[in-house]
Parts: sequence; C-alpha cells; structure tokens
Amino acid sequence: MTQETTPLGKITVSKRAIASVASHAALRSYGIVGMGSRSLPEGWVQAFARDPRHGVAIQTVGDNIVIDLYVVIEYGTRVSSVAASVANTVRYLVEKTLGMPIAGINIHVQDLHISDVD
Repeated sequence: MTQETTPLGKITVSKRAIASVASHAALRSYGIVGMGSRSLPEGWVQAFARDPRHGVAIQTVGDNIVIDLYVVIEYGTRVSSVAASVANTVRYLVEKTLGMPIAGINIHVQDLHISDVD
C-alpha cells in the first residue's frame, strides 16, 4: 500500500487498486488480447474465477511502485512495439488516475494469440 499525507488527511491506495487500473489500461492497448498468468497455480484459479487484476503484480518499496504485467499479444504485431506501447499507456493512466509516480513497468509476454483467418 502506498500512502500520501495531505493537509486534509492521509490517502492510502492499495496494491489491488493499482493492479486494477494497470490491468484495465493494459487491456485497452493495441495488440493486447489478454492477460497471462504469473504462475501455473494462478492460471488454474483464473480458470474458475475471473479477476480483473489477473496478470498484474505490484511491488512497492517506500514511495516507488513497480508494475509487472503478464500479457498475451496478437500474433503478427511487432512484439517490442506493443510492449513499449503498453508500458507507456499503463504508466500514463496509472499516474493520471492515482496521482502516483511509477518507478518501473516490466512487460512479460506470456503467449502469442493467433486469430482465426476464416
């Protein structure tokens, strides 16, 4: 959890809130078809219960926030361009929405999705 103290009081933002914003921002990005699993057990849990924070890991050290995104990219898109675009989109939207600076965003490409060409 990250905290900020203002003249009116203290603001606390949970890792879950940060993960939700990051997940929604990633899914809005061009070339992203879904979020991947961080581990095999998480993949099994996700199969039974939909979680909007699936594929997002948040680490906080002091005031520094690091976001790890596990994504599935559309086959045929340039992976490096999509990853850079996702990182920029997530950074912008998280900082805009929560007013908190992001120290780093790591993109982990878990899979490529091939669309039907019927």
